[in-house]
Amino acid sequence: MSDSAVPAERKRVWSTPAGVALCAEIDLADPGSRGFVLQIGEAYFHGFVIRKGGVIAGWVDRCPHAGFPIAVELDRYLTPDGSQILCGWHGAVFEPVSGACVGGPCAGGKLTPWPVAVADGIVRTA
Repeated sequence: MSDSAVPAERKRVWSTPAGVALCAEIDLADPGSRGFVLQIGEAYFHGFVIRKGGVIAGWVDRCPHAGFPIAVELDRYLTPDGSQILCGWHGAVFEPVSGACVGGPCAGGKLTPWPVAVADGIVRTA
C-alpha cells in the first residue's frame, strides 16, 4: 500500500464555539443520550448530550481511562436502565449530571464537560 492510500488521521479539537444548534430538546428522551460530531475548520469535535431527571448535560466523548469514545454503538451512552453513563470499552461508570466516575478503571476521575444549554426548546453549545 502506498503512502497516498493510507488515510490521514482526523485532527481533533476539544471545545466548540457557542450557539451551535444540536437538536430539539424534545428529541432527547429522559433518560436519554445522543452523540454529535462537529466539524470545526479542518478538525472534528466529538461530544454527547444526556438528559436525566430533566437536566441536560454535555460531555466530551472521551473516556478518561484510555481516551476511547464512550459509546461502542451510536447514541448508546447510558446503562440499559438509564441511571449511569457506561463506557462500552472498559466498563467505567459515570454519574450522568456530574460526570464523576463512580466505578471501573477510572474511579475517581471525571468526564470533560462540554457546555450546552437549552434555549427556546433547542439544545445548543454554550
